[in-house]
Amino acid sequence: MKIAILGAGVSGLALARFLVEGGFDRGSLVLFEAGAEIGGLCASKTVEGFTYDVTGGHILYSKDTAAMAWMKACAGGEAAFVEQERHTKIRFGDRWVHYPFENGLGDLPQQANFDCLKGYIDAWHRRQVERSPAPTQFGAWVRWRFGDGIAKHFMDPYNAKVWKREPDFLSSDWVAGRVPDAPVDDVLRAAIGIRTEGYTHQSVFYYPRKGGFQAITDGIGSTLLDRVRLKTPVRELRRKGEGWLVNGEEFDRVVSTLALTDLPKLVPEMPRDAAHAMATLEYNSITCLLVALARPEHPKLSWIYLPHAEQGPTNRVTYMSNYAPGMAPAGRTSLLCEVTHPGGTPYPGPELEREVLAGLETAGLIRRDEVLFTDRTSTRHAYVVFDSQYHARRNAALGWMDSVGLVPLGRFGRFEYDNSDQCVIKARALATKLAAGAKRG
Repeated sequence: MKIAILGAGVSGLALARFLVEGGFDRGSLVLFEAGAEIGGLCASKTVEGFTYDVTGGHILYSKDTAAMAWMKACAGGEAAFVEQERHTKIRFGDRWVHYPFENGLGDLPQQANFDCLKGYIDAWHRRQVERSPAPTQFGAWVRWRFGDGIAKHFMDPYNAKVWKREPDFLSSDWVAGRVPDAPVDDVLRAAIGIRTEGYTHQSVFYYPRKGGFQAITDGIGSTLLDRVRLKTPVRELRRKGEGWLVNGEEFDRVVSTLALTDLPKLVPEMPRDAAHAMATLEYNSITCLLVALARPEHPKLSWIYLPHAEQGPTNRVTYMSNYAPGMAPAGRTSLLCEVTHPGGTPYPGPELEREVLAGLETAGLIRRDEVLFTDRTSTRHAYVVFDSQYHARRNAALGWMDSVGLVPLGRFGRFEYDNSDQCVIKARALATKLAAGAKRG
């Protein structure tokens, strides 16, 4: 059985590696990659000795210890990684607020602290005592879960920056499993200054010692480079019998990690309803701006959030130089600023650097005279956007793919909000399924 894998990001590479490790004939695999190198959304870039992850600072952690161990093993084993404790804050005016926000209420000014605590208790009462059901709209869900105070002071302005859409344009189902419910006792303790920890599943994470997060995808792909066709975009997909033609070449199976929104223009025979469903799925793009600073390492911070408009367009800043030795030259600091924009809209113009730096300065994070240079990378598909039509459109898209035997995989191949470890987990499951099918066939 000859298999084409469209895309050599973490999902496509992991699938190919799992297949080969399971005994599949490597000569029967071909990975098509439009870019000049492997890695996809996990790619990193080095400029003048400063390395950054081009779609925002990534970290490695997983509840699936086998998947995490496999990713580490592919990239050189435990010795190739730095273990880091998460040190994350929210910049609130001139204050540092402990992360997550509900665990840092004691760091807020008194009135904001009161607003957030009262709102949280009111929301908790509605959920636990009145049994108020979870709203389906994201904006209403935020108030149902966190209360009016946290919504006003943090969640509303922050999510406006990230999603660039009205809160109730978004559905709430994407947050299930991604936003742990802080115990009310922890929030009460936090409000009076007793430190509590939230999101403990990511309180310790791992990062490659060298090469940025791309070291992981480089490691996964290191045994597959002869099977990857770089600078080879997929131009056309056509059915031929029970198989497919990819750019005119025959394959028995095709696994696509390409964004669903791009498939209609590649498949001339796609029905109009499926094509419309794919083309109208919502997503966000991202522009990441590296800010190289002429100063020693910043105090131990992993990443921070900038929720407010006066802090500029950046929603998150990763202290990349704190992630691992060699991410920046000695005595230098690197900040990675993330700015999102709706998919299909133009990337930000040259004013972006000015706006980002002005916001960082307002937030008290930098001085202009210490900026050595900036470097930007824009990525078209970065975040899946869950609107009210998401499930209907996605189901129609995947339903058609299933009917013709075109196999979807990956964050945008399936239009799911998956982290890199989840991509590996799903690639592992698909490899098992494909291998079983090959034995039967």
